[in-house]
Amino acid sequence: MGLIILLIIVVAVVLFFVGIYNGLVTARNNYKNAFAQIDVQLQRRYDLIPNLVETAKGYMKHERETLEAVIAARSGAVSGLAAAKASPGDAQAMQQLSGAENQLTQTLGKLFALSESYPDLKANQNMMQVSEELTSTENKVAFARQAYNDGVMYYNNKREVFPNSLVANMYGFAPAAPWEVEAPEARKAVKVSFT
Repeated sequence: MGLIILLIIVVAVVLFFVGIYNGLVTARNNYKNAFAQIDVQLQRRYDLIPNLVETAKGYMKHERETLEAVIAARSGAVSGLAAAKASPGDAQAMQQLSGAENQLTQTLGKLFALSESYPDLKANQNMMQVSEELTSTENKVAFARQAYNDGVMYYNNKREVFPNSLVANMYGFAPAAPWEVEAPEARKAVKVSFT
């Protein structure tokens, strides 16, 4: 009888720790999936930028430096996304992505500010369509970033509470880093209105 009770206790403890482990894996997979949604939206954003630059190029012949800065910032952001995609939640990768995205947002802001000086560009149908798509994508990026950060917070909370922390440390569940926006002005979506 005593052996059966001991066996039941051992099985219950093992099942308890298996449940903790599985919960940590599920939470980690959830934030990685949320990052995959960020990846989709950022790729869409990056795909729209060359169209925007090509449209603006014909009108803004004297603003070559700004157009080149946008393309360079886009390249940096693509690299930052690749690094973050390779290791979602890694603090250094997320910081690199954040810096690259902030740089891209700032250069896009300069492009749109300069475009105000070109009435024909503002009236261009292609420019208005790309701008509208970019605005929509910026909103989706913000939503995806919030979902990712929520997933990271849930995972980090789950891995830090006792007794989960014992299992997390034993099996190498590292903390995940949220996607922080560095500058307050970068928290706002780029204004792309040409009406």
